[in-house]
Amino acid sequence: MKRMLSRMVVASGLLLGSSAVSIAYAADIAVAKPDAAKGEQLYANGDMARGILACASCHGAAGNSTIPLNPNLAAQPHEYLVKQLGDFKSKDGKAPAARRGAGGADTVMSAFAAPLTPEDMQNIAYYLTQQPLAAETAGTASNEATMERGQHIWRGGLPDRNVPACAGCHSPNGAGVPGRYPRLSGQHPTYIAEQLKLFRSNDRANSQEMHDIADRMSDGDIAAVADYAAGLR
Repeated sequence: MKRMLSRMVVASGLLLGSSAVSIAYAADIAVAKPDAAKGEQLYANGDMARGILACASCHGAAGNSTIPLNPNLAAQPHEYLVKQLGDFKSKDGKAPAARRGAGGADTVMSAFAAPLTPEDMQNIAYYLTQQPLAAETAGTASNEATMERGQHIWRGGLPDRNVPACAGCHSPNGAGVPGRYPRLSGQHPTYIAEQLKLFRSNDRANSQEMHDIADRMSDGDIAAVADYAAGLR
């Protein structure tokens, strides 16, 4: 009888211990959850004490950019935004960042992303993913002469050059796939075209998949599909 009681006490202790660990783990998860309010504060105002500039100065209010070379960030997938911010930073402080500009030079984002902590990036991205893409600042298709070619590449790719349909990854309406592929609908066509060329040159080296695809596309292909993608809704 004593042995049974002893075993019950030990078992209860183990269960309580496991519960305590589970509660502590749950608490860690709760603390680690991104904070949209903190993200909005950093996005709109920055933090001069830490050398963080307001993202809104380049990307517009709530992630809606009015500058064609600066992307719309509103409604982009949270995980995607976090990854991109991280890719602007060197992984070890020595090797070049995975996302660079033309000719392999650092982009202005390298300096802007440098003071951001992983928590900052999570918070900013979490805030932006909840913001709607504003119709008045969204990119649009404007080149009627290339519309048919852009649609052909988006929907069917370029089979003779092993270029897959863009819709296969970025979805038929350009909304993207959360966690993997960005939203391209409503993005500025100038920005889309620039990024495809950076993928092609491998200056933007944070996606081997996109490098291989863009490497088989001409300037005309890029311009056509960038314009078409921007007009999707």
